Amino acid sequence: MTVKRMDNVGIVVESLDTAISFFAELGLELEGRTTIEGVWAGRVTGLRDQRVEIAMMRTPDGHSRLELSRFLTPPVVADHRNAPVNALGYLRVMFTVEDIDDTLARLRKRGAQLVGEVVQYEDAYRLCYIRGPEGLLIGLAQEIG
Repeated sequence: MTVKRMDNVGIVVESLDTAISFFAELGLELEGRTTIEGVWAGRVTGLRDQRVEIAMMRTPDGHSRLELSRFLTPPVVADHRNAPVNALGYLRVMFTVEDIDDTLARLRKRGAQLVGEVVQYEDAYRLCYIRGPEGLLIGLAQEIG
């Protein structure tokens, strides 16, 4: 069996408002925001008695979603926000953008910091990693080929 598609990627944050604003600047659209709770939700995640506020952000092409979650209960048990890109189990997300320089300029105004530098891979891409809100590691790629 093969994967049919990826519906969404999830990121846990402390501030939904800050994360929503940041990813909206990147071009994602807020699809909805709600609180999830109940026995069924805990059965899915393995966390009993969970209460989570989520926001779904949709990419402009409508093919992918980013699920931003803020756990109200149970409390967060680990913080990997400042882990390097090669940390085991650490999630990073990469987006293809039209203009990497313009995107960086806009995201820097929202606190993004370049991790290394913008590099060109052959005649195909310009790439970089940034730290977004709460130290989230985000990759940006601009197709140039």
